[in-house]
This record gives sequence, C-alpha cells and structure tokens, in this order.
Amino acid sequence: MSSIEGKEVKKVIIACDAGMGSSVMVASQLAKRLKPYSVKVEHTPVNDIPGDAQVVLCQSTLVKRARKANASAVILGFQSFLGDPVFDQVETAIRDGGSLAD
Repeated sequence: MSSIEGKEVKKVIIACDAGMGSSVMVASQLAKRLKPYSVKVEHTPVNDIPGDAQVVLCQSTLVKRARKANASAVILGFQSFLGDPVFDQVETAIRDGGSLAD
C-alpha cells in the first residue's frame, strides 16, 4: 500500500489500456482542475507508467497492471471516465491537504 500527502503531489498520470482516447480527455480536464496547484497531469498506456509518477488514476480493471508498472505510486481506480468521485478526492487532497492512499 502506498500513500502520499496531497500537498506533495506534483505529477498525476491518467493511465488506460492503450493510452489514447478517454485518458487524453480525462487528463486534459484534470490538468485544468489541478493547474492552480502546479500539478502536472499526463496520460499514458498502463504498461508505460513513468517511474516518477506519484499518483496514477486508471480504470479499476487496470489497477493490478498499473501496480506492476509502478509499485511506488499511489494507484487509484475509477469506474467512470466522467464524474467519478476519485477525481474530486484527488483534487480535494491536493487543494486542502490530506492523504491519498491505495
């Protein structure tokens, strides 16, 4: 289990099966939300998560693969690309402080 304080997060990865389409849209939306906090948001295929990723958001079905790609990052799964509560949870932790843990 990994954890990080929200105020320490500087890089979030949106990972999906192919790293295209839906993850690009979610990364763009989340980047706008997190821009005021100087957090970089990128998208990538789940098997190519960079080693410097601190928080990885991916569909729940991809969490195990994401952990294999980067065991040190906090890996959070979501059900829906739009409106899933995990996106609000991440923003709140970064904005207000608090821990993120998988």
